[in-house]
This record gives sequence, C-alpha cells and structure tokens, in this order.
Amino acid sequence: MKLFQQLLVAPAALGLLAPVAVQAAELNIDGVNKYAAEEQVTSINQFSDVKPTDWAFQALSNLIERYGCVAGYPNGTFKGGQAMTRYEAAALLNACLDRITEVTDELKRLMAEFEKELAVLRGRVDGLEAKVGELEATQFSTTTKLNGKATFIMGANSYGGNARVSPAASLFTGVPEFVPGAFGPVGPFNPLGVGFTQNTWQNQARQTQGATAFNYDVQINFDTSFTGKDLLRTRLRAGNFADGPWAGGPVVGLNATETAFEEGCGLGVDCGDVVAINRLFYQFPLGSSFTATIGGRVRQDDMLAVWPSAYPADTVLDIFTYAGAPGAYSLNLGAGGGLWWKSGGFSISANYVSANGDSGNPIAGTPNCGGIGNACSAQTGTAQIAYSGSNFGIAAAYTYSSGGAGTYAGNATPLANAFFTGAAASNSVGISAYWQPSNSGWIPSISTGWGINTSNFNGTTVNDATALVSTTGITKATSQSWYVGLQWADVFIKGNAAGMAVGQPTFLTSVSGGNVLGIPSSTALVDGNYAWEWWYKFQVTDNISVTPALYYLSAPLGQVSKNVGIGGVPVGAGGSDFNNFGGFIKTTFKF
Repeated sequence: MKLFQQLLVAPAALGLLAPVAVQAAELNIDGVNKYAAEEQVTSINQFSDVKPTDWAFQALSNLIERYGCVAGYPNGTFKGGQAMTRYEAAALLNACLDRITEVTDELKRLMAEFEKELAVLRGRVDGLEAKVGELEATQFSTTTKLNGKATFIMGANSYGGNARVSPAASLFTGVPEFVPGAFGPVGPFNPLGVGFTQNTWQNQARQTQGATAFNYDVQINFDTSFTGKDLLRTRLRAGNFADGPWAGGPVVGLNATETAFEEGCGLGVDCGDVVAINRLFYQFPLGSSFTATIGGRVRQDDMLAVWPSAYPADTVLDIFTYAGAPGAYSLNLGAGGGLWWKSGGFSISANYVSANGDSGNPIAGTPNCGGIGNACSAQTGTAQIAYSGSNFGIAAAYTYSSGGAGTYAGNATPLANAFFTGAAASNSVGISAYWQPSNSGWIPSISTGWGINTSNFNGTTVNDATALVSTTGITKATSQSWYVGLQWADVFIKGNAAGMAVGQPTFLTSVSGGNVLGIPSSTALVDGNYAWEWWYKFQVTDNISVTPALYYLSAPLGQVSKNVGIGGVPVGAGGSDFNNFGGFIKTTFKF
C-alpha cells in the first residue's frame, strides 16, 4: 500500500481494529457483502430515503459527486438513521481509498507540466536530509547548547575638583598626602633641595585611571539539559580589566563597569587573559512548583525566581545592576545552593553562597582562609518574596552577610565599603520594582529600588593597617542606596534602545560610637553622592550592537574627599570637591 494510503488507513484501522473480540457467529457476513457489493452511487437521487430537507443532505451530495465513495443498500436506501457496524465502516473506507488512489487526467497533466520543478524540490529535500545526517553525526553534543558574548570597551575618564588628600584620608586609603613638586631650599632635612606639594584627588586619579583604554570581556556558556527541564550551566570567562580605568580602583571605584572582569591567580593577584570557570551549577525542578540549584560556582541571582528590575538592556556602570540594593542583592559568587517556589505570579526564594567555600583553611587572618559557615566564608544567606506579572514585578529581599561578603569598591563609597565588609555581620533589606509598557513608544520602562544595611561590630578593626576607621566603641553602622532607571525600546529604529539612570550608590548614613577618619562619630554624615548614566544602543544586526555611554559621579569617594569629618568638622586639608565624568563605546557580539 502506498504511503498516502497508509496515512489515511492508519487512524481508521486503529479504531476499527480496537481490542474488542468479535466471534465469527457475531458477524453478519451476508449483510456486509450486500453493503459492499452495491454498485457505486453516482447521484444522491439514487437514495429513496434521503430528502433535500435532511440536515446532512449537502454533505452526502458532496461526498457522492466529488469523491464517489458513498455506498447504500441493495434496496436503494441509505438508512441514515441506522447505526453502522464496524465492518460496514471498513467497507465504506475501502471504497473511498480506491477512489482516492485513482490519478485523474488533470493531475497527470499537472505532474508532467511541473516535472522539472518537482525534481528540483526532491533534490533539495535529499540534500537537506544529507546535511542533517552529517550534522547529527558530527555535532558537539546532543544535550548541550553553546552560546557566548564578547564585549569590547574603549573610552576614558576625566576628573575635576580641588579636594586635597587629608592626612586621615591618606592613612585610610594609602594615597600619599604629598607628592614631589618644585625644588625647595636645601637644609638638614632636605639636602637635595627637593620640593613637595600637597596631593589632590584629581591628580591621583588622573595618574592611575586617566588614560584612554581598550579592554575586553568574553563569556562562553555551555547549557546542558538531560531531561528537557533541568539545566547544567558551565561558563568560561576571560578579560583584561584589572589594570584598566573601569576595574573599581585604585582611586575611584564607582566608575566600574559590569563587564569589568579579570580572573584572579590566587592570593589577590589578577591574571589578565586567563580563561577560568565563572559559573558551574545544576538547576532542576522538584515537582511542579519548586526549583533547586546547587553548584561549586554559582551566583546569588542564579537562584532567585524573580529579578526585580527591567533595567538595563545594556549595562554601563555596575552600580545600576543591583536593583538599587547592593547589600541585599550582593551577587555573591562561590559555592552554594538554593530553592525557590513559584505558583502563578507569587514566588519565594532562599539561597546560600560562600565566596570562599572552596578553601579548607578555617583560620581567620591567614592567607586563603575560607570554608562554609565560618568567619572566613565571605557568606550570604538570602530570602526573597516576589510577585510578577506579564509586564511588572515587585520584590522584597533580606540578606545576612558575614566574613567580608557584600559591597565592594564598585558599588559603595570607601567608608561604606569599609564598614560593611569589616563588620562581624550585616543585615540588608532591599525593596525593588519595575514596570514595562505593553508597546514601545514615548513611555519608558521604569525600574526602581532602595536598600538599607545595618552592620554590627564585635570590637574588631575595620582597617587593620591604619586603625583610622576603628570599631572601638562602635555598636553598628548604617548605609543606604537607591536608584531609578528609565529605558525606551525601539528608539528611532526598531531594535535600538536608550536609557538613563540616577541614584546614590551605597553611602554611610550613621555610625554609633567610635571615630571615623579621626573624627568622633555622630549622626551628621556627608558621605552621600550621586551617579548618573546615559546610553543609546544601536542594534547593528541580530548579533552585534554598539552602545555609546556617558556617566557622571558627583562625589565618588564620598566623605573621604570632602575633607570634613563626621558632623561637618573641617580637617584642614583644603578643598572639598572631587568628581568624575567619563564615557566609552561598548561593542557586543553575541553568538
């Protein structure tokens, strides 16, 4: 039987040959023979019991006149109200198949007319089948998909302001208070007549982060699924940002970009152009509502059911990628595991990450100390409750941090970072939300978030080298952050996007007891600062985009560069203004 016949017969045969036992005595062979032997009906008028008023009259007429596969009984009746036996159905199906397999003269003519075209199509199909066979034979894996992203950044920073490096700030940061200047008078303490001048933050930043630079970041993901519902992700990453102007230091940290990456070689040493494992975790469902994640190299947000921000479509400054709460959403990376529950729009997530979980040395204060659940773990425990719809979401998160996990120079002022990472433990809360318009236009998507951190102390020193930020007598320190991000889709050309954001990176708001930069603590801190960014993404192709970006930091060092102590007390260094304006062009290749 030909393929077309097989396709038609298969469903009918499955029904007709259902596992129902039929005994020979139950079969009315004579009735079936009479039904099947009836001459082919050519007109509906041959049925004496079919009237034009019958509801199926037109359907029967079409079957007879177009296909000629309707049979009746020898007495000239159709018996439309009578139930059909399975054998009568088989006889009728056989009559229809006989008619369908007949090739009409018109069809033969069309086949002859398009013979060349049909031959070409057959050749193409054969060629595609051969290529598919070759791909299946040589493919990398039947369970793994590869995707990646390469990013180029070229740009520079400029610095302004007259703030000088005060003695206390010099001890706290390690930046020299004085630098060689004009020759001075020769004397017993200056036999060579060398002169010195007071250093400024502008001068220091220009010398270390003032050059035009070109850096890159490459990420390659291997996504493997064994069941179709699970995910084993392995990410390789390499970059050369450690000595670049956007790496989070050595002077200004808040101009760090999200793509600024360089793998470490251990003991705090960065190794440029080294490929390393940046992610390695396994994620799998538990029932219909739970998802579990575990890995030796997993990040906090990999284990959250909802990321409460639609900003940005293309990252610029790293400080705007934490949903407004870098303490709660610290993006801690290391060994960890988590679980989330999701039903409808509601979700609850909980996870744990130890940045130093791969170390076997639990002794605090020694090189490469770490482990899980101890003072060296650099650990975070996060709980999030969220609700999200088709174009909006809102979430509240709580994170407990200890062992140095939390903010870094790229998302906090120097003072806020020192107090957060030097605390015995910190408690952080973040509230974030976003909304996106259903259609692109003049109305942008809106993302916003706020975070607050409370750090508790046990008598240790935040900065062991200088003891200028001492926890002696301090019971706690509080810091805050917030942001608002706006983003427009399909700007001028479909696929392009534009955005801007404003906010305050994590800054110190109050300290109880002790002293900061040699000044007794009080509630009147001036560590606050503002950050802005503007960008436009040209979607050159589906896989290539070019994004020019500008940013401005009003006081990237916070209170350190303002030369006033707690409560606004002058420290005598002179000048209080230091700012950072920068820009770059970012090119992204996705594959």
